[in-house]
Amino acid sequence: MSTIRATSRRRFGLAVAGGLAIALATAGASYAQDPVRTVKIATSAESKPLAWGAIGVEPQGFEPDLLKAVNAKLPQYKFEMEGVSDIAQETGLATGKYDIAVGGYFKSPNRSKQFLIPDNPEGASLMKIYSRKDSNIAGMKDLVGKRIVPVTAGGGVFKFVNQWQEENPGFKIDITASSAGVPYPDRLKEVQNGKYDALILPSNLGEQTVIDQQKLEIKASEPVAINNTYFLIHKSDENATLLNDVNKALKELKDDGTLSKLSLKWFGEDIVTYMK
Repeated sequence: MSTIRATSRRRFGLAVAGGLAIALATAGASYAQDPVRTVKIATSAESKPLAWGAIGVEPQGFEPDLLKAVNAKLPQYKFEMEGVSDIAQETGLATGKYDIAVGGYFKSPNRSKQFLIPDNPEGASLMKIYSRKDSNIAGMKDLVGKRIVPVTAGGGVFKFVNQWQEENPGFKIDITASSAGVPYPDRLKEVQNGKYDALILPSNLGEQTVIDQQKLEIKASEPVAINNTYFLIHKSDENATLLNDVNKALKELKDDGTLSKLSLKWFGEDIVTYMK
């Protein structure tokens, strides 16, 4: 009787062990087969050296290289980049067509409400004033009474100018907000032909390349402000995890020197030293 019981117990134990092994193997297989999530990313189409590459052309520049470095640290995602116009970036991000948009973006109250933004910046941008070489414009105070190219409503330039105005109430600057999405190379030409007196923009969008290539008689001022730049992420429950993963990867890339190396490669200087 005891032999029968022992045999039954052995068989039962083997069955349990076998079942457990199958369950673990199945769980392992399920884990291994978890799909890699594709993340759609909008980059600037004409902001060399920050990023450039029209639709159908692989984006190049500082931000595409940085995105590749971020993706290398996050194998659970597959980043797919597409170069699009500035206005298409934020519109596509708001509607969910894109999960991430990069374009040297500043934080602003409006963007913080509309999008998810990592705590860790991707870099820093130097704000400059672009005007004709024969103008007397060298700083913000010189913009009093001047015609300034309209800026994106709620954007970083808009925020900067209004903040500067609050801090310098004795100098009234007339500036209007616009969502027309006119490419900045065309805006530079509008300054050149006299439609406007000045254009205020971050200097990492490739303005100098346009000025040199188009042989424009345009000069850039010394930096009038320095701002951190950030990835913008479409606001959704699913992207809460993406936000945390990207934020962690950006910190690691700053700490291990990758961010500095990419900055030196594309901008000729280490923008990490300007990051606040």
